[in-house]
Amino acid sequence: MPALFYHVTQSPVEEVVESLLPRALAQGWTVELRGTDPERMDWLDQRLWLGGDESFLPHGLAGGPHDALQPVLLTVSPAPAGRDAIMAIDGAEVTPAEVGSVQRVWILFDGRDERAVARAREQWKALTAASVTAQYWSEESGRWEKKAER
Repeated sequence: MPALFYHVTQSPVEEVVESLLPRALAQGWTVELRGTDPERMDWLDQRLWLGGDESFLPHGLAGGPHDALQPVLLTVSPAPAGRDAIMAIDGAEVTPAEVGSVQRVWILFDGRDERAVARAREQWKALTAASVTAQYWSEESGRWEKKAER
């Protein structure tokens, strides 16, 4: 499966996370939501808990006694093997081996943040240089469109 790069320009990254996670869970996948900042992951954890009944996403913050049972595990470091999908935000690292070992990889980056765009370009180059197929998706037009594949 390709690594899917989502260039987020119309919505906050967390809203895109909240729209993709239910689709992943509907596929029966367990998801690792990987970030880089423990405080941001704690904030996302709180946001997901406060979503209300219709938008509630079963999840947990890494480091608890039931990490392996969480449908969505929020973490700042790679979780033990066994997850079906990885969603990386805020420039979190995803290795070529990881892409090959899961059903889906999303790399979401904020198009309004030049450092995030530069980091996504680095990730694209590293993954494609390692022969990983990558797709670039943009929401510039107001809906998601595939702009490139390599």
